[in-house]
Amino acid sequence: MVGAPDVVKPSDKVEEYSPHVNGNPVFTISDEIGCPDTAFNMASINSNGDLKSLGDPPDKKAAEADAEKQPLSGKKEERWWNTLMQVAVPFFIAGCGTIGAGLVLGSVRNWEVFMNVSAIFVLVPSLSGLKGNLDMCLASRLSTQANLGNMESPREVISMVVGNISLVQVQAIVAATVVSMFAITVNAITDRAFNGSYVLLLIASAVFTATTTCFVLDFVMVLVIFGSQKFKVNPDNVATPLAASIGDIVSNSVLAVTAQYMYEQIKISLWQPIALMCVYYSLLPLWVFIVWRNKYTKKVLTTGWTPVISALFISGIGGIVLDQAVEQYPGYEVFQPIVNGIGGNLVCVQSSRLTTHLHQTAILGILPENTRIVEWPWRTLFYGTTAAKVARMLLVLAMCGQVVFMIVADFIYQGFVSLQFAFGLTYLLCSMLQVMMLLYLAYMLIHFMWKKKKDPDNAAIPYLTALGDLLGSVFLGLAFVILSMFGLQYGNNVSGT
Repeated sequence: MVGAPDVVKPSDKVEEYSPHVNGNPVFTISDEIGCPDTAFNMASINSNGDLKSLGDPPDKKAAEADAEKQPLSGKKEERWWNTLMQVAVPFFIAGCGTIGAGLVLGSVRNWEVFMNVSAIFVLVPSLSGLKGNLDMCLASRLSTQANLGNMESPREVISMVVGNISLVQVQAIVAATVVSMFAITVNAITDRAFNGSYVLLLIASAVFTATTTCFVLDFVMVLVIFGSQKFKVNPDNVATPLAASIGDIVSNSVLAVTAQYMYEQIKISLWQPIALMCVYYSLLPLWVFIVWRNKYTKKVLTTGWTPVISALFISGIGGIVLDQAVEQYPGYEVFQPIVNGIGGNLVCVQSSRLTTHLHQTAILGILPENTRIVEWPWRTLFYGTTAAKVARMLLVLAMCGQVVFMIVADFIYQGFVSLQFAFGLTYLLCSMLQVMMLLYLAYMLIHFMWKKKKDPDNAAIPYLTALGDLLGSVFLGLAFVILSMFGLQYGNNVSGT
């Protein structure tokens, strides 16, 4: 082995050295979780000294057309119509879920607990966003493992699923506690009052909602991914939208019913919210033990908290916007879950696909050939990169979907179509601006995290869905403000009829 050059790998280790191939020394490398070995030789070194995958093209600047032809899957390029159909069907199913979530929020806003405990509205975006923080991260991790071929052994699949579901329960309990404390603090500052019984109500309702919703969605995710493998559908295209299809409506419904029930109970006694909290906090060490003993989730337990907690506070700011807007602009609570949900669903599809592509074609810490962290927006959204083809499809879906969802939500809420052209145009512009910003930020954030040796499957989606909640809430709020300045606010023609 005299004279063999050292190859420094960011997160892998060299296990053995084999004879020269075409004059180049060959190394066999395996990653920490036991993925199939991969051979690299000195011909696999880029001109700048970075290691690249076997089969990468020679060092030269790829043309934009060539860059776009590179398949995101890393294997066989998907036909555009296959990708479109795989994304469109769950997307419109998810849209029905966001409409339902908006209608639920519109109907429960007059319940006693929502009228008297305004901090509940601060919880809504954060708890709905947990599907992005936790469940969509689970979907992205399992989709990546499925595409890498690591879900063939039943024993490994069971270990992977049990570990990930336990991890989500740990994160849900902690995240719900944190976001409820945030809502309590905001409510105390804005109302200049503090009610101890309301603290118990908010924490108990948030913890029960988060753990129940995540538990249901986790099993849906597992079934979707296994079904995708069986029917040879890319799980990156369908898993996250299908999770979102029931995530928002389940989250809002469970929160509303639980909070109203707890509100009625605390008038009599405080034992029920206290007992509920004791049960969940007693189960927390058990979940932690399961996660710690699982090789697939142990690392995430110790390193995956920053994006989850940060995303909760970002979504919480969107909750403050919601809390203020529902009092001044009727109908805002109906459309806010639709805007936020659609943007979050689409960016999760793109994020999951990009992360899978990096796992298949690059090594953590090293970007693929001719890939930059910061790109021009039109190259990531329209033409010029591997992400552009799917981004165009997602933008078309967003435009068509928002028109349909806006009309359907208005018809169900009002009983007839009451939309004015000015409202429809403003709503469409703000929602499309949100989606374009999210897709552009997703491209940069995922490649930045990969370069910094952070797995985007664990860290990117929480930030993106939280930013989607914040941007959607703010842009929709601005739309309502601008329309009200010209007397064109939503529903103003209903009162006059």
